[in-house]
Amino acid sequence: MIRMLLLAFVAGLLLLPATAAQAQEEEGGEAIRGTIVQRPEEGDPVPVPGVDIMVSTADGEDVGTVTTGEDGSYALDLPGPGDYSATLVAETLPEDVQLTDPERATLEFTIRPGQSRPLLYPLGEAESAGGRVAAFMRRALQLAVEGIKFGLIIAMSAVGLSLIFGTTGLVNFAHGELVTFGAIAAWVVNVSLGVHFLVATIIAIAIGAVAGGLLDRALWSPLRRRGTGLIAMLVISIGLSIFLRYTFLYFFGGRTRPYGQYAVQRAIEIGPIGIAPKDILSILLSLLVLAGVGLVLQRTKIGKAMRAVADNRDLAESSGIDVERVILFVWMFGGALATLGGVMLGLGEQVSWQMGFQLLLLMFAGVTLGGLGTAYGALLGSVVVGLFVQMSTLVISPELKNVGALLVLILILLVRPQGILGQAERVG
Repeated sequence: MIRMLLLAFVAGLLLLPATAAQAQEEEGGEAIRGTIVQRPEEGDPVPVPGVDIMVSTADGEDVGTVTTGEDGSYALDLPGPGDYSATLVAETLPEDVQLTDPERATLEFTIRPGQSRPLLYPLGEAESAGGRVAAFMRRALQLAVEGIKFGLIIAMSAVGLSLIFGTTGLVNFAHGELVTFGAIAAWVVNVSLGVHFLVATIIAIAIGAVAGGLLDRALWSPLRRRGTGLIAMLVISIGLSIFLRYTFLYFFGGRTRPYGQYAVQRAIEIGPIGIAPKDILSILLSLLVLAGVGLVLQRTKIGKAMRAVADNRDLAESSGIDVERVILFVWMFGGALATLGGVMLGLGEQVSWQMGFQLLLLMFAGVTLGGLGTAYGALLGSVVVGLFVQMSTLVISPELKNVGALLVLILILLVRPQGILGQAERVG
């Protein structure tokens, strides 16, 4: 008797998985269902009837089309679990209704066995022609402010790059890594050591200045003394850039990280523009620092020496100027500015291991557009690039905005090869 009971128990265990799988297979029930409603600014949601939703598999095979009923509801059975896409046919919407986000007209989703899920298509009132123009102008003003902020950050980072080129002739492809190094240094002091962000920024600027000076004394100054050509130094700077970038990746990691303070702020509404307090501070601080750079170049002894070395190194040296001391100061000055630019960029977009490298091409564009070797040209060119990068998203995809900046660079240089503030030179 006991033996028979044991055999029956074992047989039940063996049959249990098959029975469960068979029950699940018979259950089915994979479907999409829900209600399409319009949510006006005032009042309750309004059902939207007669809207078509086309469903297909991930391979593009048509599953079917469902139309919303009078109450806005819809339901469509699916052939089974898997990956699907559903497209709301915008042409079937009423004239006074539109998708608030046209990019969400097609939704991709995954259905598990026995799952039934709704699809969310945000709808709003269709705007009149005047409303669309007003919305376009509001967005243009918002992007203009963001472009000015971004352009000033590029300028802060690019001024040092331009001064280094003006005094040494070096096209430094590792300058972007100075930006990254400064942002990471501020993050370590702020988050890892628990120092307030503002104090951490000041400490990081000092660290960036020292790093720039050490880089010149340990690498570039010995190469200059040996008479290394500018092309060879350019290639060395590319190798240094790659080495530093992946060193940052090894120690800092691949994910982005925010600073400890001011990471999230509510935007302040100023007319049609919304801007966070940290962005206002970033713009004002950038203007203040860049004005200070102008005063240093125009009114101080070291600033005049920097301009003299940039204009004619041999003549400056014969006049008693310590050229190597001036170049060391330029490297420290450039490292400090790159650090501040990196901190401002990290405050808005978080800190990452390749943020400076991603900014490098725009820095070169700003320096070239404004005029090689001139600090004021780098400032003007960078602001133009920043404005164009942001405002180009009015007409092109945000993924292509940097391409637009390079296109405007090409067009301007075709008309004025020396840049906006550069001086034409006779060749030959």
